[in-house]
Amino acid sequence: MRIGIVCYPTYGGSGVLATELGKALADKGHMVHFITYQQPVRLNGFHANIYYHEVQVPTYPLFDFPPYESALSSTMVDVILNQKLDLLHVHYAIPHASTAYMAQQIVAKQGIHIPFITTLHGTDITLVGKDKTYAPVVTFSINESNAITAVSNNLRDETFKFFPIEKDIAVIYNFVDIARFARKELPHFRQAIAPNGEKILLHVSNFRKVKRVPDVVKVFKQVRDAMPAKLLLVGDGPDRPMIECMCRELGICDDVRFVGKQEQLEDVMSISDLFILPSEYESFGLAALEAMASQVPVLSSNAGGLPEINIEGETGYSSAVGDVNTMAAHAINILKDPALLAHLRAGALKQASRFHIDNIIPQYEALYESVLQQALVEK
Repeated sequence: MRIGIVCYPTYGGSGVLATELGKALADKGHMVHFITYQQPVRLNGFHANIYYHEVQVPTYPLFDFPPYESALSSTMVDVILNQKLDLLHVHYAIPHASTAYMAQQIVAKQGIHIPFITTLHGTDITLVGKDKTYAPVVTFSINESNAITAVSNNLRDETFKFFPIEKDIAVIYNFVDIARFARKELPHFRQAIAPNGEKILLHVSNFRKVKRVPDVVKVFKQVRDAMPAKLLLVGDGPDRPMIECMCRELGICDDVRFVGKQEQLEDVMSISDLFILPSEYESFGLAALEAMASQVPVLSSNAGGLPEINIEGETGYSSAVGDVNTMAAHAINILKDPALLAHLRAGALKQASRFHIDNIIPQYEALYESVLQQALVEK
């Protein structure tokens, strides 16, 4: 198949999932065309079956904000016509579903009927999409999609709760490459981070308010008061300056390392003992799943789709949003009990294996085939 994938190229879960999906499809022989405004962060290296089409957004004095949606639709049309695409798969509803619909209607005038699939990822529905400014367009473009998927049952339910969606939404979970994230022994790397054998706690996010990174720091402070420990904070975003100030005020700067955005997360996860994700909401929690694949137990909130992957007492523990004391108590118990830590590590890997990329990609391929068959019938 010739598949156009439209996504945000940034470090967020939707962009990561879309990029990894495209790479996996290309490995299976499909021709994959990424359409976005810059090269996706995980689209590294050359692949004979992968093509990248950059959306060029012209600027004019007339516009305070360049019309990205128009440029994106035009680029979609160009790729559809010149690369003979079979379908479009757009990730994140805003603005990709509406621009896909526009491109679909433009090429239809030339007798080309191309279906598009919309995958919902989370804040496009639970936060941005609920804004009254966007809601009518989001609702319309989702309903006009030839197929809709969500990355968790929770997100599927939330979508039906807040939008008058007239079609079924298929749940196809996020996935992980078990081989890539297999835990490795990296003694020199671990020694550099924890020279005196300290326990290593890890958090990965885009440092937005919804991630509740201050809770990570509060949990770590209690853990460090109970035992020697280090905290790795991976990522960047608007809350980082505030978090840096918080670490200084708590006097823990020497034990907290901000490592910024990292493409090779597997090495960081291989030296970590616990992963902390106290988010206010997660539609799925892809970073937590990647940690599990590295045999790192997860301490998370019980928000959104997190309980669908973080199994209480098997892969880690969950607590109510904002309950840092319970989360810290769990962390201390795990790190002080080698047998419990070993049990959770084994459970984390077992759970991650259920979401192995080889189990999920065929679900997308089957959906593509179904959509293409339906398009032929309707044609």
